[in-house]
Amino acid sequence: MELKWLLCVTLLALGILALQAHDTDEDNDADDVVDIEDDLDDGIEDVEESKSETSSAPPAPKVTYRPPVPTGEVYFVESFDKGTLDGWVLSRAKKDDTDDEIAKYDGKWEVQDMKETKLPGDKGLVMVTRAKHHAISSRLSKPFVFDTKPLIIQYEVNFQNGIECGGAYVKLLSKTPELNLDQFHDKTPYTIMFGPDKCGEDYKLHFIFRHKNPKTGKYEEKHAKRPDADLKTYFTDKKTHLYTLVLNPDNSFEILVDQTVVNSGNLLNDMSPPVNPPREIEDPNDQKPEDWDERPKIPDPDAVKPDDWDEDAPAKIADENAVKPEGWLDDEPEYVADPDAEKPEDWDEDMDGEWEAPQIANPKCETAPGCGTWQRPMIDNPNYKGKWKPPMIDNVNYQGIWKPRKIPNPDFFEDLEPFKMTPVSAVGLELWSMTSDIFFDNFIICTERAVADDWASDGWGLKKAADGAAEPGVVGQMMAAAEERPWLWVVYILTVALPVFLVVLFCCSGKKQPSAAEYKKTDAPQPDVVDDEKEEEKDKGEKEEEEEEEDANDEKLEKQKSDADLGSASQEEEEEEEEEDRKPASEEEETVNRSPRNRKPRKD
Repeated sequence: MELKWLLCVTLLALGILALQAHDTDEDNDADDVVDIEDDLDDGIEDVEESKSETSSAPPAPKVTYRPPVPTGEVYFVESFDKGTLDGWVLSRAKKDDTDDEIAKYDGKWEVQDMKETKLPGDKGLVMVTRAKHHAISSRLSKPFVFDTKPLIIQYEVNFQNGIECGGAYVKLLSKTPELNLDQFHDKTPYTIMFGPDKCGEDYKLHFIFRHKNPKTGKYEEKHAKRPDADLKTYFTDKKTHLYTLVLNPDNSFEILVDQTVVNSGNLLNDMSPPVNPPREIEDPNDQKPEDWDERPKIPDPDAVKPDDWDEDAPAKIADENAVKPEGWLDDEPEYVADPDAEKPEDWDEDMDGEWEAPQIANPKCETAPGCGTWQRPMIDNPNYKGKWKPPMIDNVNYQGIWKPRKIPNPDFFEDLEPFKMTPVSAVGLELWSMTSDIFFDNFIICTERAVADDWASDGWGLKKAADGAAEPGVVGQMMAAAEERPWLWVVYILTVALPVFLVVLFCCSGKKQPSAAEYKKTDAPQPDVVDDEKEEEKDKGEKEEEEEEEDANDEKLEKQKSDADLGSASQEEEEEEEEEDRKPASEEEETVNRSPRNRKPRKD
């Protein structure tokens, strides 16, 4: 018990000291309210200094930014660390079929540091304005031709202000003679579109490529299936995320976010609509015959309505067994005019008609079973059958659901290498967003996975490391929260110290008992043995008392029985003596053996 009380007092003291420490900090900040003596101030300052020296967390490791450098062949690379838009072209185009006020691509782009950057010197491309059309593009160092090497697109996005409705996807512009970056707009031909997009609660990660029909020469957009992963966090956490698309010559593809695969598939099987059309299609000129019967069941033509079938019987009838409740007020209406109502002063009977007081529930009906004319309640009619219909039977002429016949698809083609897309010669961002300050950084287009990974490690990896180093640990976050909300100290004590106290209480409660080994060294009985012996002695005493009572009763019965046996024995002896004279010696011996004197006493 002493240990329990000691633990309780210790926990209580810790809570009081924590609250007093916080109150002391507040008192030191309010010097104009509380007057403290100089020597006490000095003592408190010394304590606070020593406390800050001992409790201050070690400084977070500093992450130094260095511009990333590609480690292999690249088709395009941009880190924006030069601080300018050199090499990029701002569009001056206008959208077709749009009002002139919003048709212009006049959204602003700037190279800036991230708002809450942990890496000074790391700059990126920022879409500054909102609710405007933005378009900017740049040429690749050389066109990418889809042949035998994979295509890897990778870049970073940070929604610094979150995102309401808008995209942050990138377009790889098709290599065409007509390509003019100065007139880049929404209808400029592209080969691939990739990246995040959101509007409302619809979170998307696009991968779209434009496939050329080899028969007609027309292009059709093919959309990758939606990923199964939850994408919401990437749009809402205001952190920098790395988006990667890997296209392989075997038509397989992977989509990664922060170097984790969130979607994958094959260009032949996982795009919508499919790359290759079906071999057969329904004949558009085929028509269903007029006598085609699609009815699997029909009414039985031989069925006849029974004679006793009454179609006019109502579904509900009045309950003839019902009785009007006692106290029913037949002469009282359910509603009466409000006696307290008064005609408004501005009521004009010529315009508004004759004024009538509003109706209210009759007060007399509140204590009665009901008011007005009583009517019997309605019940289901047991004789109701409804309108007669003949039963349904199988249709012997049923031909199934009609479908037009299949014919060869005149537009059929089979492209087994959709990876071989239209070559690309430029990269562009053509966006509309209701949120400003979307941050883009570290674009790279290459063919080797290792090159993309190295570029990510030197760019996005540094951002991630810097963010991790700047974030306080769990203990630091808890202490900071408690400084703002003093009542959290009590929560910490209850949630942290209380479980420890309970564990100690259950593990250490009660007196310490000697071990079995210590008892083996002496003849002293163990506590549990002593208790068992006491219980055994008690049970033994009670048992002996019961046996003594039983023995006393048995002795009485034996005494009575023995007296009876003696009387009968004496009588037998007299009879046997008379018979001894008349019987032979052998019979005399048998009689002697059977006599009670020679019998063994009975054991009870």
